[in-house]
Amino acid sequence: MMSLAPGATLGVVGGGQLGRYFVVKARQLGYEVWVLDPDEKAPAMQLASVALVANYDDAKALSQLGEACDAVTIEFENVPAESLQLLQSMSQLAPGPASVELAQDRLLEKQKAMSSGLLPVPHASIADLEDIANLDSEFTFPAILKTSRLGYDGKGQRACNTRDELEQAFNECGAVSCVLEQRIELAAEISVVLARSFDGEIAVFPVAQNVHREGVLFTSVVPSMQPAAITAMAAEQAESLAHAIEHVGVLAVEFFIGVDGTLYFNEMAPRPHNSGHYTLDATLCSQFEQQIRVMCGLALGATDLLSPVAMVNLLGDLWDKKSPGLDRLFGSSGCHLHLYGKMAPRPGRKMGHVTCLASDNTTALDQVNQQFAAISGS
Repeated sequence: MMSLAPGATLGVVGGGQLGRYFVVKARQLGYEVWVLDPDEKAPAMQLASVALVANYDDAKALSQLGEACDAVTIEFENVPAESLQLLQSMSQLAPGPASVELAQDRLLEKQKAMSSGLLPVPHASIADLEDIANLDSEFTFPAILKTSRLGYDGKGQRACNTRDELEQAFNECGAVSCVLEQRIELAAEISVVLARSFDGEIAVFPVAQNVHREGVLFTSVVPSMQPAAITAMAAEQAESLAHAIEHVGVLAVEFFIGVDGTLYFNEMAPRPHNSGHYTLDATLCSQFEQQIRVMCGLALGATDLLSPVAMVNLLGDLWDKKSPGLDRLFGSSGCHLHLYGKMAPRPGRKMGHVTCLASDNTTALDQVNQQFAAISGS
């Protein structure tokens, strides 16, 4: 592992908003950045030193990226394993193929979490109709069926209340390998974002409490409003998982909290995470700077919280009939607008986010909800 000072060239596979923030921070720190993405107008491609327009499995383009860059990272976890293996043979890669492959399969991810001491929600593997017929009689409905691979932001998921609905949901998902998760009564959802270095050093960001709407993150608030013992346990379990999979880079681990206080592992993302966007405005070092520090073999940055903060996502639905009233935000000094540079708004598409800093987390959450209501006209 080499230590790479400013002036080195970094690469990122994926041109979405996570890649865009990576590019912004890397350029600010003095690095050149190459971005590979099939969309020439993708958010990160707009700001790259060099934009490679290619598919994620294009061996020629990947070789060009690997040869040009001193270190390479990813912007999303569905990069083919073969692509990562090729890049690892040519450049300093973080994260490596193993943890990324693990995050691509919900069932394998849950199995690894269990072996690392974490507790997933009760679940079952559904690979075919026979698995439905043989489903353990102790498994209770309602439940949610999720495709094992390529699902995010509520995609590839179906709610089912009976076995008959489960069979229909399985067919609607394309009869591919799925995970059936028992629905539990939730007290809250939280997430832990951390960074782990090549040497195994870990820095953990303050735990966020999250609210989702239709499978997509709506708001995050930090500090979490959950008991300190619960958030400390979540941070400890996230660290254990990071060590167990030997992850190198930024890692996000999402948890459910049951009404009885039980902490359940939900899923992980081997990259910066939407619920960690608050770090852009409210911590000493952001999750994107940590991503750069890790891949460059530099010391991890401090994760101290500078101010209580809340974040709300802005989806393409807000642009459905007219542009949202974003100018309203500039009348509030504690609020920060982030737009991602996406060309075409679509329902459910993340177009940007707003963060509000305040004296306490309750006030921050109230402010961000008020701002969203004003922007959306609701």
